[in-house]
Amino acid sequence: MGFSNFYKPLFALAFLAFAFTPAFSQGSITGKVMDEDTSEPLIGATILVKGTTTGTITDLDGSFTLQGIDAGTQAIIISFIGYQEMEQEVDVRNGQTANLGQILVPSSSIGLAEVQVISSVAVARETPVAVSTLKAEQIESKIGSQEFPEILKSTPGVYATKSGGGFGDGRINVRGFDSQNVAVLINGVPVNDMENGRVYWSNWAGLTDATSIMQVQRGLGAARVAVPSIGGTINIISKASDMDKGGYVYAGAGNDAYSKIGFGISSGLSDNGWAFSLSGAKTQGNGYVDGTEFLSYSYYATIAKRFSSKHEVTLTAIGAKQEHGQRQDQSLLSEYEQSPRGIRYNPDWGYKNGQLTHIEDNFYHKPQISLNHYWTISPSAQLSTAVYASYGTGGGGGTGGDNKFNNSDYRVDGLVDLDRIVRENQAEYDFGAVSFLRASRNDHKWYGMLSSFTKDFDNGLSLLAGLDLRYYKGEHFQEVTDLLGAAYYLDDNDINNPINAAKVGDKFNYYNDGIVNWTGGFLQLEYSDGESFSGFVTVNASNTGYDRIDYFNNLDSDPNQRVGTFNFFGYGAKGGLNYNLNENHNIFANIGYFEKAPGFDAVFPNFNNENINADAENQKITSYELGYGWRTANFAANINVYRTLWADRTFTDGFRGPDGEEFTANILGVNALHQGVELDARWKLSRDFSVTGMLSIGDWTWENDLEGVGIILDGAQIDEVDVFIAGLHVGDAAQTTAALGINYQLMPDLRFNIDYNYYDRLYANFDPTSRSDESVRGVEAWQLPDFGIFDVNVTYDLTIAGMKASLYGNVYNLANEKYVMDAQDGSNHDAYTSRVYYGYGRTWNLGLKLRF
Repeated sequence: MGFSNFYKPLFALAFLAFAFTPAFSQGSITGKVMDEDTSEPLIGATILVKGTTTGTITDLDGSFTLQGIDAGTQAIIISFIGYQEMEQEVDVRNGQTANLGQILVPSSSIGLAEVQVISSVAVARETPVAVSTLKAEQIESKIGSQEFPEILKSTPGVYATKSGGGFGDGRINVRGFDSQNVAVLINGVPVNDMENGRVYWSNWAGLTDATSIMQVQRGLGAARVAVPSIGGTINIISKASDMDKGGYVYAGAGNDAYSKIGFGISSGLSDNGWAFSLSGAKTQGNGYVDGTEFLSYSYYATIAKRFSSKHEVTLTAIGAKQEHGQRQDQSLLSEYEQSPRGIRYNPDWGYKNGQLTHIEDNFYHKPQISLNHYWTISPSAQLSTAVYASYGTGGGGGTGGDNKFNNSDYRVDGLVDLDRIVRENQAEYDFGAVSFLRASRNDHKWYGMLSSFTKDFDNGLSLLAGLDLRYYKGEHFQEVTDLLGAAYYLDDNDINNPINAAKVGDKFNYYNDGIVNWTGGFLQLEYSDGESFSGFVTVNASNTGYDRIDYFNNLDSDPNQRVGTFNFFGYGAKGGLNYNLNENHNIFANIGYFEKAPGFDAVFPNFNNENINADAENQKITSYELGYGWRTANFAANINVYRTLWADRTFTDGFRGPDGEEFTANILGVNALHQGVELDARWKLSRDFSVTGMLSIGDWTWENDLEGVGIILDGAQIDEVDVFIAGLHVGDAAQTTAALGINYQLMPDLRFNIDYNYYDRLYANFDPTSRSDESVRGVEAWQLPDFGIFDVNVTYDLTIAGMKASLYGNVYNLANEKYVMDAQDGSNHDAYTSRVYYGYGRTWNLGLKLRF
């Protein structure tokens, strides 16, 4: 063998070794990506090696691993919607793993951390409450043309529906409690109606574009404001001014002429500390339900100023000016079956002179303006204060005079024959309108201040103290909106103007103001050792003052035109503990008791200033809960059990004394018990495939009968009350709910989701005090048939003219399931006598968002 022949193979091997050295000089990078403000993991954040296509996304605990990375100094880019993009250098060594530990990613919004504090945002594995959180990315991809509360329908304990089906008429129940007993906060500011506690979602249509985080805290919750929520708290954190300059435009379309166009723009943070963001949208359509056409203009604006490292101020305005037709009255199943439009049937509309006219509608505009100041007094002390104002104007349409509108003789093909009513009004022209259209107005002014002081101590303790002040004045009246061919309507309900020839725009029937003053405060002590143990104890107190001015039932000279303030003192205490057994397992418990002031209508039950129920009783609520959480890189699950006793629910009835005088009696002892178990889980089977699931089983029942409860007046019994409800299930929300979701990333830029939601043990709603006959003892309200709904969502990220874009496609009720979603119990407690709302059939929505 020659020299050259001997060394040729050696040279070849050396060349191959040299050529493939980079393949063997490789290492790995691991880390855990967390929210800088809440320390919660950022699930699904993108991790990319700079200058390459090598990347991954974070797991359920925020962790990631990049393998096969070339040795040497590398830069990784971390990105997630709503957070600042981060670049971090790392030294990768051959055959070794570089662990970056926890990477804290700051929000891209100015003031978001501060508003999360004032809003009492709960933190997983730290705050001892049952909580579910949705971030902007999830809301953006799935909301489509749904009602805003419906984005929460896969949350344990939640039942959300479109109710009558008009734009913004959706409703939500949490653990069987309706919105009167579920606190809704926007940036920490309560938005439940000050008189009745309800939430009207049509007022907040702009939230679909402006929400950064939406969190449901079930049960007692972590809210520090003196809001006695029984079912839970819905915390909505809006998008603050963006740190980065940019914006977006949006266009969407859907079934039944649905369309939406919108925009958003942010200035970014200037060198002198200023930033602003502005977004708006126009949404319109015919509505899935007949006669529910809608038009909405929503807007959101915020201006932020950083004066120094200690002081920051933000000014925020949000609102939606909207009008929409309504399906106000529930119908019998037979009425849907007889209508050629089937489940789209709506009896509350017709045509007048060829123009579509709503018999029932809603129109409202409620802008809310908030000025927030965040003061970092020292590294261990902060003061956050929000001063806000809200001005509502609008109301709901309906009928006045003789109710011909529900008379079958005045219907043509199921629609109200408005032209016939016009002709009959014109025939009686000199005597005024016989039947006409009106609006019940609720204009109001609402002012408030919410201030929270936090002091951290070196031993892990934190002290929080807060003040919650509110003033509300609601102006209630009916006004004529359409005389239907008449010149006026003759009304005699105004004692100051007994011959009132009311024309369009004039007040009639009633006119009064409701005034509510609220003073609340809280004190909370928190402890955390930074690793395993955390807990809190909170006490709060509030005084609710009700006043009323009646302009129609009292002479202007009558001192009783304004009755004076009636005060009701409420208080509460709650506490909770969380213990992290290790990095995978935690347990928590909480307990609380509070008394809730009765509602405005319980104090003024007859809508006048004569028969005032000044002795209305507080409602008493006792609640406790146990929970367990399990989290790994690929699996996360939570299970909790709860028990809430609601005692002395506010019920009243009117009676006559021995001299014929009217008075109101408080019916005490009507108690309800809400208890159940909730489970939610997420399993990441691979980088591209994950499954979510939820099961919630409630047992919500009326706890006791009332038999022969005496009504006492001046020491003598004048009547008695019977209520036979013991053991009956509470109606109005499904007591068994389940959800299963499949999330699959088909390609790096294409994501597919399918969600199945199942509902069972849904009983028709009913008034417990109507069960006064012993023959109905033990007779349940009608139980609606169970049903399940498939929803599909596809999101495709692309580039258009060098700009990032996302295409969203949604199909709701894919299988076109026919189901009843709401019902009012009937006389025979069955399907044939109960009045119902059908749910929507198959609907769709397609939207394109272009970012610049």
